Amino acid sequence: MAGSEGPLKGVKVLDLSRILAGPTCTQLLGDLGANVIKIENPASGGDDTRQWGPPYVEDAQGSRSDLSAYFMSANRNKKSVAIDITTPEGQAEIKRLASHADILIENFKPGGLAKYGLDYATLSPEFPSLVYCSISGYGQTGPNASKPGYDLMAQGYGGIMSLTGDPEGAPMKVGVGIADVMCGMYACVGILAALRHRDQTGEGQQIDLALVDSQVAWLINEGVNYLTSGNVPQRRGNGHPNIVPYDVYETSDGHVILAVGNDGQFRRFCDFIGRPELADDPRFATNPARLESRDALNAVLRPAVQAYDTATVIAELEDRKVPVGPVRTLDQVFASDQVAARQMQIAMQAAPGSVQLIGNPLKLSRTPVTYRAAPPEFGADTQAVLNAKNPFED
Repeated sequence: MAGSEGPLKGVKVLDLSRILAGPTCTQLLGDLGANVIKIENPASGGDDTRQWGPPYVEDAQGSRSDLSAYFMSANRNKKSVAIDITTPEGQAEIKRLASHADILIENFKPGGLAKYGLDYATLSPEFPSLVYCSISGYGQTGPNASKPGYDLMAQGYGGIMSLTGDPEGAPMKVGVGIADVMCGMYACVGILAALRHRDQTGEGQQIDLALVDSQVAWLINEGVNYLTSGNVPQRRGNGHPNIVPYDVYETSDGHVILAVGNDGQFRRFCDFIGRPELADDPRFATNPARLESRDALNAVLRPAVQAYDTATVIAELEDRKVPVGPVRTLDQVFASDQVAARQMQIAMQAAPGSVQLIGNPLKLSRTPVTYRAAPPEFGADTQAVLNAKNPFED
């Protein structure tokens, strides 16, 4: 990891997390220049997601590595160190690493590290400047604190599944582990805030972050809609609770997304489909009226849009400055010139060979993100780190 650069250059992160929320956070910190040491359990073969495949990276001989695609999605710019924290020797090594670290992040069950002397209450008197981030399913307090936390459970408990899916179908989770990912993002924000406080005062602190709390936080407008009205929101498929038409519509050869955000855009949309009178119909003339008459309006719009092919709808509405877009599959996404221009697909050289990864979306003009090390094989850096006088040195 030579040549570490970025706004967090010199920041040292001891990562005791696994799966997705914590690793998402520490990968982002690593992309921004932090030196991250990832601790993995030798008894289990490391982070659980190493076994969450296929697909896996294979070497030139076709042998499978422990680099699953899932693991690689959240573990670049890290060193992998195998330490058994259940042993006195392992606990001593973690404390030695913590003595050098600015940040420690973990996602054990609340109280799970206390029996090893690695919990915040035990470490903070010895390392008072340490920023200690604890991620759990329900948080360190509350009646559910002892329950395990998984992304799917958080999406169910926190309400997002009740809002997602076909109105006539079952509640549906989001297609990726978004509760984990967003929890990792909140963790990163909290850590950077705590780090600034530490730099100003010398005082560390614990960040108590729950999957369910973060999922409730990003209910956003639907959550506040309920708190304001007392009405429980219902699933609307791809429809928007406050804007119509704002949905996915079938074309003659696929689908398009319409996002008509104001009455002027609606009038121009009606002109395109050859129904200008709809913009003057009292049922549809304003967005509040369209909300009230959602079903009646869609009964007209869906067959009208379906009369055109996707390319025509997009071209004509873009020309009229009406927000419209395609529904792309991942092969189309990663083949697009936009993804290439924004460097959202990157290649890195891992131990078994070249790997393709998703790029970081942050574009900083002065301190850009860097991709210094591919996701590591399990325990690849154990001896180098444990034998080093300063284990966080590149």
